[in-house]
Amino acid sequence: MPSFDTVCEPNMVEVRNAVDTSAKEIGTRFDFKGTSANIELKDKEITMFGDADFQLTQVEDILRNKLTKRNVDVRFLDIGKVEKIGGDKVKQVIKVKNGIETEDAKKITKLIKESKLKVQASIQGDAVRVTGAKRDDLQAAMALLRKDMTELPLSFDNFRD
Repeated sequence: MPSFDTVCEPNMVEVRNAVDTSAKEIGTRFDFKGTSANIELKDKEITMFGDADFQLTQVEDILRNKLTKRNVDVRFLDIGKVEKIGGDKVKQVIKVKNGIETEDAKKITKLIKESKLKVQASIQGDAVRVTGAKRDDLQAAMALLRKDMTELPLSFDNFRD
């Protein structure tokens, strides 16, 4: 029985490279000289530091540019609130989404069931497995998910015939 898995996984190597090149650019830019502007990645969490909110938005803009140049979807980023860390310094934590949350997985399975395609969807941990009798039905399900689930950067792997 043909099947595929719907997953939400970023390419962490490219994310790390984008963070590293962003940190390098922050270190060499003239408007960041003598400030506490910095960016680092630890365990799927990107932490940005700065002297003010305006500086954090500049650092975030640099990060977004580097991520898009490396073909990493910016929908993976879950941007947190700006926190004060003493004096007039601020930090912001950005979580890199990994896996499909249960509410989103339920939305995906509901969408597939309502589409009247001859496929079944089942939640498998942080992925959704879609099985069907024909390969064409599975490809139609992929097209449906790409069209209707635009808020998630979905990818499809483990396609079996």
